Amino acid sequence: QVQLVESGGGLVQAGGSLRLSCAASGSIFRINAMGWYRQAPGKQRELVATIPTGGRTNYADSVKGRFTISRDNAENTVYLQMNSLKPEDSAVYYCNAIVRLANGGIGVPYWGQGTQVTVSS
Repeated sequence: QVQLVESGGGLVQAGGSLRLSCAASGSIFRINAMGWYRQAPGKQRELVATIPTGGRTNYADSVKGRFTISRDNAENTVYLQMNSLKPEDSAVYYCNAIVRLANGGIGVPYWGQGTQVTVSS
């Protein structure tokens, strides 16, 4: 019903930048919050940043001041600009969207397939 497709991951040196994109498509009435999560090997998936339809963005303490989340509501797309990358930022990054499939329907969470970000020291 709903697909989230991420792009923009890759290998970068410490101090470098990457920009992740995630486009949602399918039977979408409206998207509530969108966000990015990440999971490093042997660790639990953790929140990186979220952005609601309106209101304040939210960031993990570890990325504040370095990462910026934004969204294009017309294109159902969310972005994550990552600057001053550190080796500890290396992980698989997953896009998340809370999607309403119909007017009056509840929001349902959907996940992308993940994109690898590797930061070399």
